Amino acid sequence: MKLPRRQFLHLAAAAAALPAVSRIACAQAYPSRPVRLVVPFPAGGPADLTARLFGQWLSERLGQPFIIENRPGAASNIGTEAVVNAAPDGYTLLLAVTSQAINATLYEKLNYNFIRDIAPVAGIMRVPHVMEVSPSFPAKTVPEFIAHAKANPGKINFASGGNGSGAHVSGELFKMMTGVTMVHVPYRGEANAVPDLIAGQVHVIFAILSGSRANIQSGKVRAIAVTSAQRSPALPNLPAVADFLPGYEVTSWQGIGAPKDTPREIVERLNKELNAAFADPKIKERLAFLGGTPLAGSPADFGKHIADETEKWRKVVKFSGAKAN
Repeated sequence: MKLPRRQFLHLAAAAAALPAVSRIACAQAYPSRPVRLVVPFPAGGPADLTARLFGQWLSERLGQPFIIENRPGAASNIGTEAVVNAAPDGYTLLLAVTSQAINATLYEKLNYNFIRDIAPVAGIMRVPHVMEVSPSFPAKTVPEFIAHAKANPGKINFASGGNGSGAHVSGELFKMMTGVTMVHVPYRGEANAVPDLIAGQVHVIFAILSGSRANIQSGKVRAIAVTSAQRSPALPNLPAVADFLPGYEVTSWQGIGAPKDTPREIVERLNKELNAAFADPKIKERLAFLGGTPLAGSPADFGKHIADETEKWRKVVKFSGAKAN
C-alpha cells in the first residue's frame, strides 16, 4: 500500500523522534535500582569519605541506594579499569581523582585511556597541599627555603607517599619551577613519612591539607605555604607558594566519572544533582572541614579540567623521570 506523502512524512518524523523520547524516558526513570560508586582506594581515606558523603546525597535526591564499592590497588588503576569495563548504563560510577591524571604518564602500559574511556560527569572538590618542614629546619618562608636549597644542592630530602603521589609531583613541580635540587624519599603513604619529618630525618613534605592540620596546629611540623593558587580558607593565615612562585598550583581533586557511552541524559541528571549539593549547608560545612573548595561545573568543564591536569602532570612526570613502583 502506497502512503500519501504527508502521512509518510509524519510517520518518518515520529520514528526519528523515538530514540530521543526513549533516552529522555530512560533518564527520567533513572535510577530504578541501586547504583555502584567505585572508589579506587581503601575505605576510611579522604577519597572514601568524599564518596560516601556525595553517595548519600545522591541516594536522598534520586531515591535509590548509591553503594560505595572500594576497589583499591595499583594507585587507583584496578578500580578505574573495573569501571572502564562496566556497562555504560549509569549503574556503575567512578570516583575520579588526581591519581588518574598522573597515572596516564607514570604507567607505561595501562589497559585503558582515562580521557577516552571515562565520561566526565561532575567535579566535586579540590583540596590543596601544604608545604611543611621539620621544626628544626632553618627556613621559615618559601623564599628562605629556595635560598637554603640552592645553597645546599642535593642535601635536602623531600618525602612523599610514594612515586607518583600528590606529594611527590608537588615536590617535583617545585623543583622544576625553582631549579633547586632535592632528593625524593618515597614512603608507603604520607602518614608513614610524618614521624621522620618531625624527627628531621627528612626535611620537607608537600602533604595534603586534610591530613595536615592536626600536626600543624600542635606545632609538630611547621607549615610554610599552601599549594593552591590563592590562600586556603582552611588556613587563612598561611600564604600560597604562588605568592612567591607565580604559576605554581597543586590541588588534589575529586569528581564523578562513568563508562564512556553512558547516556548523555543520565550524565546530565547526575551532574545537576551533584552541583545542587554545593548549596546545601551541611555539604558546604563538610567540604570546609576537609579543607576543600567546590569544583562545580558542567560535564564538559570537568572533562577539560581532567585533560588540563593530565597534560600538566605529563610534563612533571617526564621531568622527574618517575616510574610506577
